[in-house]
Amino acid sequence: MLTREILKQVKQIEIRTRGVVNEVFSGEYHSVFKGRGMEFAEVREYMVGDDIRSIDWNVTARFGHPYVKVFEEERELTVMLLVDLSGSLVFGSVEKTKQRIAAELTSILAFSAMKNNDKVGLILFTDTIEKFVPPRKGRSHVLRIIRDVLSFEPRGNQTDLRSALEYFHHTIKKKSIAFLISDFIDKGYDRILNIAGRKHDLVGIALHDPRERDLPKAGLIKFRDAETGKIRFIDTSNKEVRDKFYSALSDNENYRKDLFLKAGLDSIKIDIGQSYVKPLVNFFKAREKKY
Repeated sequence: MLTREILKQVKQIEIRTRGVVNEVFSGEYHSVFKGRGMEFAEVREYMVGDDIRSIDWNVTARFGHPYVKVFEEERELTVMLLVDLSGSLVFGSVEKTKQRIAAELTSILAFSAMKNNDKVGLILFTDTIEKFVPPRKGRSHVLRIIRDVLSFEPRGNQTDLRSALEYFHHTIKKKSIAFLISDFIDKGYDRILNIAGRKHDLVGIALHDPRERDLPKAGLIKFRDAETGKIRFIDTSNKEVRDKFYSALSDNENYRKDLFLKAGLDSIKIDIGQSYVKPLVNFFKAREKKY
């Protein structure tokens, strides 16, 4: 059963993000994400200047004079949101956790799609596929997606991006726009990223917490790994320890950036301690110039 607090949070997210969509992203979304291409609409008689490659030879033979195929842009899109719900997403050293920001980003993208009359679907994952919501239209469907990202209690704690992308690739047959929202604390998903990226318009949204770049010098601290559950004591004042910590984070971030770059895919970095509006606006502007 949904608690009043969950419903209240969903409503707050709807109000906040629909305002952002209406003011900032309504035009950008439509101009950046195109339809799947051209689909057949009808045939008509050949006119001078028509491309002879568009002649429908079967209809032409039937009526004894040339007819051409007419195509129109297939505007309707399917937007898939792949959202990481592993243990590390519960972390947040600022006002909101990564999971809360993931819910708000999900809301912005889903409402943008809704305004464009596109379908929206959801895949929640950890080290297993937690939930699949098939693509549909409508406000109630969007609110359900927001609620699931915000309040779903996963079985797993760890991250398996490879399995999530494989499930997405095999489940969604038609080309879609896909946003992979995660903190990307994982490796080994390079091959399937390339495969899924060739079939779909795949965009990575990487969530980072400011504390991950600024370990406090507080001496010996007990840490619990949110994904494995392991507890260890770390001397945060030790330079070697701090250097290893920052090096591991940097290595993981560079791994993600290099994979997306080599695959020719876009990615956005979101610092949850700052507004996500600017990175999203910059993404849309860069994307518009690119295409």
